[in-house]
Amino acid sequence: MNAPARKIIHCDCDCFYASVEMRDDPSLRGRPLAVGGRADQRGVVATCNYEARRFGIHSAMATAQAMKLCPELVVIPPAMEKYRIASSQIMAIYQDYTEIVEPLSLDEAYLDVTDSPHCKGSATLIAQEIRRRIVETVGITASAGVGPNKFVAKIASDWNKPDGLFLVRPEEVDAFVAALPVKKLHGVGKVTAEKLNRLGAQTCADLRGWSLDKLQEHMGSFGVRLYDLSRGIDHREVNTSRERKSISTEETYTPDVPDLAACLKLLPDLHEHLLGRIKRANAEKFINKLFVKIKFSDFQQTTVECVGYAPNIPTYGRLLETGWARASRPVRLLGVGVRLGDTEIVEQLRLFDDSPDDATTP
Repeated sequence: MNAPARKIIHCDCDCFYASVEMRDDPSLRGRPLAVGGRADQRGVVATCNYEARRFGIHSAMATAQAMKLCPELVVIPPAMEKYRIASSQIMAIYQDYTEIVEPLSLDEAYLDVTDSPHCKGSATLIAQEIRRRIVETVGITASAGVGPNKFVAKIASDWNKPDGLFLVRPEEVDAFVAALPVKKLHGVGKVTAEKLNRLGAQTCADLRGWSLDKLQEHMGSFGVRLYDLSRGIDHREVNTSRERKSISTEETYTPDVPDLAACLKLLPDLHEHLLGRIKRANAEKFINKLFVKIKFSDFQQTTVECVGYAPNIPTYGRLLETGWARASRPVRLLGVGVRLGDTEIVEQLRLFDDSPDDATTP
């Protein structure tokens, strides 16, 4: 007998920092706005409103680049204390409906309302009420998705942004997911999406025509996850505590990788797998360091890390060069990863840190 379907809400505010700023200064509404560090201090965009996004601006973009895309862009330094107050109000509203809340950032969270007695047990009515209360209490809008698992709820919350709500009932999951492009699946980045497209899989319906063996043949262990997600299957529970301190992926090679040049050629695949794991864990906003792990042919091991907030191949390449030079011999194992920190601290460091010196461990 199948267990009853869960009722999961994914809720997050629309361009949170920017929305708070527009709330406090209505003259900013309708103008391209970013909250972030200064262009002349190597600052980055923490968030931007929808007017700015039309120019191709997005979070984690260098402010200088954003200004080139939109010279009229208004850039405001973050006011973390103001955002923390708004966050406390939002989280208190979430907690009014269930104790099973998994915060993903200052404003975003999963809620398991399966057993909530509020709104006659209707997850949709709970989501509507939460969104209304956020507007009334905090003065900004939020979008929400409702579904029987975290994967479906997260996709649904993006469906009617901004200021929207989308419900996917259990009996609708199959058709809803079947029509999704494969790039919408958690863990499928640009490289993996292009690979799947080349192999003839454009949508989840296409992927369902693949056997589990075929998926594993082409995608390795990630094939099992793709097999489930393409069918709308996601057994992850809403986790009320975030204890994870790092996310990484590594590979042991036989025979050993002979030299640095050969190691560098392996980085794109490792990077792609890492991005998938970060996305599945919803950990993008928690990243505060990048690291490379190397185990040499003589089993000597070294790790090199640096401050960083967006995993990228050039940085991993530099870390790999530093680590490989410590032994300069064939490599048995290679890994890349990220360290995670508190989201508020990470946001502040990302915006204001001006000293990205490497920190290394032998």
